[in-house]
Amino acid sequence: MSDRNVHNAGFTPSGITGGSLASSLMSQEARASGGGVPSGGATSTLQGMGAKGTTHSSGYTSSGISGGSRASSMMSAEATAHGGGVPRGGTTSTVQSI
Repeated sequence: MSDRNVHNAGFTPSGITGGSLASSLMSQEARASGGGVPSGGATSTLQGMGAKGTTHSSGYTSSGISGGSRASSMMSAEATAHGGGVPRGGTTSTVQSI
């Protein structure tokens, strides 16, 4: 994953770009959560990366998730919370796909 992909998706240092994939994801996540975007969810994780330009150091790579990285810790926690698997459309899969 690259900072450019995150920015192109609409997660930027100045916030989420209207009409972008980021704004669509934020809207879907807010509806699913009853009106707010949860901390640690896909939207907040990607926005944090877009604001700071930290995608490479997080462990999400074009080859998959790097062992021992922040990404692998997030994936493990998400899998544990969902009974052993990472859900489609969850934080890990969404961030990795972008």
